[in-house]
Amino acid sequence: MNADPTLLDGAIAPAENTRLFGHERAVSFLAESYASGHMHHALLLEGPRGIGKATLAFRFARHVLSHPDPVAAPREMTDPPSDDALIRQLAGGASHNLLHLTRPFDAKTGRARTAITVDEVRRAGHFLSQTSGTGNWRIVMIDPADDMNRSAANTILKILEEPPARSLFLVVSHAPGKLLPTIRSRCMPLRLHPLGEDDLRRGLGHLSLDVGQDAQTLDTVVRFADGSLARAVLLLRYGGLDIAEAVEQILADGPQPTKKAIHALADTLTARDREIAFAFFTDYMLEKMVAAARQAAGRGDLETAEKWATLSARLNEELTTAQIYNLDRKQTVIALFSAFFQIAAP
Repeated sequence: MNADPTLLDGAIAPAENTRLFGHERAVSFLAESYASGHMHHALLLEGPRGIGKATLAFRFARHVLSHPDPVAAPREMTDPPSDDALIRQLAGGASHNLLHLTRPFDAKTGRARTAITVDEVRRAGHFLSQTSGTGNWRIVMIDPADDMNRSAANTILKILEEPPARSLFLVVSHAPGKLLPTIRSRCMPLRLHPLGEDDLRRGLGHLSLDVGQDAQTLDTVVRFADGSLARAVLLLRYGGLDIAEAVEQILADGPQPTKKAIHALADTLTARDREIAFAFFTDYMLEKMVAAARQAAGRGDLETAEKWATLSARLNEELTTAQIYNLDRKQTVIALFSAFFQIAAP
């Protein structure tokens, strides 16, 4: 497994990744915006999880730090060499000009904590108060901003309201609707979309995850991944493919014939060291509900759409609480299916 407990096995840390697949328009926009000298001081990189937002953020940070004078900066960003010194600095946290805020590591549990705390965000204030010895930019990356607790969010808001000169905020978000409206209003949003099939397959090849896989398996992975390379890793390395297929079968069969199947799936997801697989399952179920809400809205059934949307929002909050207090995961699995069938039942 990787040394970073938050990094999926088989993935490359965004700070170390020299390849970015897709997002050509966003890459071009950022390079042009910086070279124009009129770049916004805070950028909100938003989009689904695992599509390359953090990789793009690190790539843009490297571009800015490599060309501190916007006027002299190239109007395009190219792949950095694998032995790039600045890449090594950013990956090792050794750059004095970039602060990467993410969920802190808990040495007692060996895992990342559940939130970005106010103490972490206060580091940004201290970091920005120091003058860069080279006169370069000072870049604060929040990855993802969705993980900030309320106190942390209020603290970063105060910094965003009066940013120091030559400072840049790169705010990564999987669900910008969860952020404070005042934070969103102080950032320029840049929406990134799921990867297309070709880019997703190139990403799998870059990670060598296609090695030894037959064409049918890869086709299934691409279909279930929904344009997310991180999800493709989960499908191939963490049993996600079996979980997704089991969920689809249970939902297709209905509640009564599948009680035994639900309990069997719950037992596999609550086994020791299956936290990542369990998180994949809960995310998958919530996304099924969101998709159901969109489908209902698309056919004009706004009442059902509201039911799905309300259910997914409530369950998302309950799952966060369950994670914090380490509640019974088996009951969580059963409750998710029960809630889904209550609305899906004819």
